Order: sequence, then structure tokens, then C-alpha cells
Amino acid sequence: MRLFRFGRRGDESPAVLLTDNTAIDTSGLVEDYNESFFDSDKLDQLHQWHAKESKTAPRLSNVSRIGSPVARPSKIVAIGLNYRDHAEEAGMSLPLEPVFFLKASSALAGPNDDLVIPPGATKVDWEVELALVIGCTARRIGEKEAMDHVAGFAILNDVSERGYQLDRGGQWTKGKSVDGFAPFGPYLVTPDEIGDGDNLSLSLKLNGKTMQAGNTANMAFKVPQLVSYVSHFMTLLPGDIITTGTPSGVGLGKKPPVFLKNGDLVELAVEGLGVQKQKVVVES
Repeated sequence: MRLFRFGRRGDESPAVLLTDNTAIDTSGLVEDYNESFFDSDKLDQLHQWHAKESKTAPRLSNVSRIGSPVARPSKIVAIGLNYRDHAEEAGMSLPLEPVFFLKASSALAGPNDDLVIPPGATKVDWEVELALVIGCTARRIGEKEAMDHVAGFAILNDVSERGYQLDRGGQWTKGKSVDGFAPFGPYLVTPDEIGDGDNLSLSLKLNGKTMQAGNTANMAFKVPQLVSYVSHFMTLLPGDIITTGTPSGVGLGKKPPVFLKNGDLVELAVEGLGVQKQKVVVES
């Protein structure tokens, strides 16, 4: 099942995309795809409704802007250096345990919203990533039960301002949390379609040129490991996002480095999860 939200920023409505690419407004069934939704049995109810009623439900005739497929979560947990090739291009050793940091939930944006570069930001970079959404509270859980706590998967662009991240105190969170620096979606795809996400191709193009091309099979730490590991350091709440790292090909790793500029077009894809497209706009 593919969940998405559409409408003006801050006023999105929940919907489902069917296999024939038609859309159904689900606001009559659920208020929103938020913590309350995932913390109840409403996802299971939506699955049951989808199987029985979706073929005859009225279609949406006009889908406006697509927002993040989940309402703003309590936190976004980002995994660093989780692909061997990315660690190599960064000149860093592969970690013995997962490295993670927090990315502000206020950075969340729709998958096709303009990517706005704030004044003074000169080293804005891209990172295509597989992300997951927590479906029920996870606290010190084991790897074998981790997938029972995953509601679904989506694409996340872990946009990074490398100057903020590396030159101004070494704070990864500082360089990752600018408003709009977490384009998410377009869809939240449930595990019955994707499995545990351990063999999905992912790619990113800049102005039509492929910059990143990888596969989640090359992650050092897989999704069940990550969910379990993070849950031993903090409680993961329903609707929380974990984004699982990026393969090689980021702008910082180019020789010379390449960073985003006004008018650039960034296109991201993850197998089975759709595509994102962001136009880069420098804030005046």
C-alpha cells in the first residue's frame, strides 16, 4: 500500500495511491498520517479497507502539491557513513557501530518542493537515502522484532550544508537541519511491497547527470539492525523517521567539490518508492 499526503503546506490531506496510479482521499477514514495514526490500529484498518473497498471508492480528480507522507514526527534520526563507498570517499573508516545524529523535524518538506538555500549557505550538498517510518513504539527491542515496528519506507534527501557541518564547530545536526533540508516522499510504501529494504537500487541526478547510483545491499548496517540499535539509546515513537545513509557520489566527494546553486534540478529515485524532483532556489 502507498500512502501519501497532498495539499497546501501545513494543510495536507491523507490519501492512498492505487496500483493503477489513481488516488483516493482517505480523510474520511483517518485524520492524518501522524503519531496518533501509527500508534493505533488505523494502519491495519486502512489495509483492510484498501483490500475490500478501494476499487469502488471515488477517485481524486485533481491532486495538488504532494507533501511529506507523514505529518511532522517527533524526530528524524539519520545514520552516517553506512555505505562502504561513501565512507571511503569521505576519507573515513567504516564505523564498528552505527553512527547517528538528529535532523530537525522542522526540516521536513514535500518531495517536489523547491529546495531553498538560505543566505550565507555556500556548500549545500545532496544525499539520496532510503528512510523508514516507525509504526509503533520501539524501546530496547531486538533485531528479530524490529520489522514489526516499521510502518513503511520512503525516499529522503538528506540535504547538507557542509560549511555548517564541518567548518563551524563540527556539528552534523547543524548542517542538516535547515528548513526544507529533508524532502521526504512521495509515498510511504508498506513492507508488504518492499520487504525490509535490503536490496533496492537508489540514484540521484543533478541537472540530468547521474551523481549517485547504489544499492541498499551495500549498507554496512541493515534496517533491522538500525531500528534495534537506535531503540537502545532513545525511544522511537510512532511516526518517527530513520534515514539510513547514502552511497558515494555526494558533492563534497567530487574533485573539485560540487555544490548546489540557483536553478539546479535534483532528481532522486529509490526502487519501488517513486521519485523526487527539487528545483534549487537561493533565498534572497
